[in-house]
Amino acid sequence: MQLYEYCKKIISRVLWLVVLSSLLISCVPKETVRDTTDRPKIALVLGAGASKGFAHVGVIKVLEANGIPIDMVVGTSAGSFVGSLYAYGYSGFDLQGIALSITRGDIVDIAIPDKGFIKGEKLQDFINSKVKNAPIERFKIPFYAVATDITTGKEVVFGNGNAGMAVRASCAIPGVFRPVKIGNATYVDGGVVSPVSVDVARLYGADVVIAVDISGDTSTNTPDGIMETLMKSIDIMYSRIAKSQLINAQVVIRPKVSHIGSADFDKRHEAILEGEKAAQEAIPRIRELIYKARPNY
Repeated sequence: MQLYEYCKKIISRVLWLVVLSSLLISCVPKETVRDTTDRPKIALVLGAGASKGFAHVGVIKVLEANGIPIDMVVGTSAGSFVGSLYAYGYSGFDLQGIALSITRGDIVDIAIPDKGFIKGEKLQDFINSKVKNAPIERFKIPFYAVATDITTGKEVVFGNGNAGMAVRASCAIPGVFRPVKIGNATYVDGGVVSPVSVDVARLYGADVVIAVDISGDTSTNTPDGIMETLMKSIDIMYSRIAKSQLINAQVVIRPKVSHIGSADFDKRHEAILEGEKAAQEAIPRIRELIYKARPNY
């Protein structure tokens, strides 16, 4: 009987301590309890620019090397190509390996001109193969590919579904690639309306937007031939349209790629290096913004 009473007292004291601890914790002001995951939501916005888009790989390598976390990837045209692979889970060095080994034959399927002389099916298949046919919603990082509805002229954002098809639509440069029909709508290159889609990142809740603009650094050379003239004209269009959105990005990284033609695969390594240089210069500003957005991070 004495043992029973003793155990009863011990249990009573333990229960009282548990209740008291709970009361003390509930009295702590909320602002003093810091969530260790509390930090700004960072978006990486990769812009349009055809072969100049290899510079995006260099940017990603530097961001990774400096431990900059990315919570969202938004890509337009070439930016959607690189961005989809990164969001799926490839590292910057993985992307460099892909970039340096890819050939035109891997992604370009020439056809009899019909609203464009590249079908885009190879591009779609290439992406789907690399992401193992995973739909966008299963990517490691939320990803949004930007295209243009050719009928309405409106910006369209693909955030789920077939990754290869979304990238193909985003990359369908008018006059070069055939427009892409998905459901009842037909899509072309997102750069027609939004070469660097900063507003999309804002719409989906980004606190800090790191935009990579490869459209503004256009060459002063006179184009030679139909293809070069077409691509140079598109570069100029991208550059003018992008300005309205870039003012809403806290960080704009501008690789110096004016010497690289939009259809120039041979200078991809140079593009990657220029991306690395430009990103490295932006690291102090990025760190400053992260701290200001969440001082306790």
